[in-house]
Amino acid sequence: MDAFALKKAKVPTRLACAERMKEYGDIDSDFVVFDNDIGYSTYSYLFGDRFPARYFNLGIAEVGTMATAAGMSAEGRVSVVCGYGVFLTMRAIEAVRSFVCYPNLNVKIMSSHGGVTAAIDGVTHQATEDISAMITLPNMKVLVPSDPVSAARCFETAVKTPGPVFVRLMRDPLFDLYSDSDQFPLGGSKQIRSGDDVTIVTYGDIVFQTIEAAEILARQGVESEVIDAYSLKPYDKEAILKSVSKTGCLVVAENHQARNGFAYELSNLLLKETPVPFENLGFQDTFAESGDYPSLLKKYGLSAEHIAKAALDVVGRRR
Repeated sequence: MDAFALKKAKVPTRLACAERMKEYGDIDSDFVVFDNDIGYSTYSYLFGDRFPARYFNLGIAEVGTMATAAGMSAEGRVSVVCGYGVFLTMRAIEAVRSFVCYPNLNVKIMSSHGGVTAAIDGVTHQATEDISAMITLPNMKVLVPSDPVSAARCFETAVKTPGPVFVRLMRDPLFDLYSDSDQFPLGGSKQIRSGDDVTIVTYGDIVFQTIEAAEILARQGVESEVIDAYSLKPYDKEAILKSVSKTGCLVVAENHQARNGFAYELSNLLLKETPVPFENLGFQDTFAESGDYPSLLKKYGLSAEHIAKAALDVVGRRR
């Protein structure tokens, strides 16, 4: 796929998800939606305007909101909680663990501002530890769409999947990648590009940096296999092992702390199944800062150029 042929997305994943949530309200008349006084940012107000009796704004009270959503789900309804990722996964994590995951309730967390897609909002709103928190919790499932289509489909998957589901969304629009016919089942992945020299696994916004990195590598005679691991828990173990068995090396790039992220899951998999040259890109035990999104990716080692360099390194080590 040509990185420079991608079409700019008109809406961010948070809005695409909210629009589908509103549409889905006509299909399923039972589920309810909670927000924490930021409905105009998460766009959950779209659902609230259409279904006011099923929409609850509980104010800036993430712990209480999560507990209330759990209580509603305990009575048999699917509950959707919308908010900023850094607050839903850190401020409310005890409630998520003990009130949602432990009883395995149907609470779906639509988490906006994942990673440094929050960019100018600064460290307080940049959720760079959320994936490690959510994939650690028993019974939790984790989905990370990269574009508007995958965001809408991941909402559908979350609502239809029994038990807790966490969906990581972005602040701003990036690119359109998938078609309306694409499906995003739990535990799946998408092979965006086929190659024999190196496997690059990523998810969310970094999918687009990886597509560009693959073009950089191709100009140097290195063909990379790019996998969008949109389902982080459970993840597509078979597809990743099949690719790595072909290429003999792996790079994982994620908009998250390098420690305890999805790359740590895959490094554990490789150690058990097929040790190969490996590199993971993420935040190296540091917070980011307030700034424009592309500059942050470059400063903290997540740009296309950084991914291409890491790929060349593992290819060199394999040889």
